[in-house]
Amino acid sequence: MFEEESAGQKLPPRLRRAIELIYQVEGVTGAQIWQWTGRIAVGLSLTATSTPSEVFGRVESAVAPLQEVDEAWEFGLLADR
Repeated sequence: MFEEESAGQKLPPRLRRAIELIYQVEGVTGAQIWQWTGRIAVGLSLTATSTPSEVFGRVESAVAPLQEVDEAWEFGLLADR
């Protein structure tokens, strides 16, 4: 499903839940998440028939309840691996 470790460290429960929610969004085939102080970055791989704008909107809505005040979330596409 998804990797629960990043650089050898387990994801915090909130970010693990974010990944779980992201994978439930139609059009998402892969996801990675990074955290810095006050900022979260989410990289997505999409199905061939999905457009970034429609999937990003659904992902943003899915993780909105997890966002903290004064925290920026950024979404982008992952390069082919």
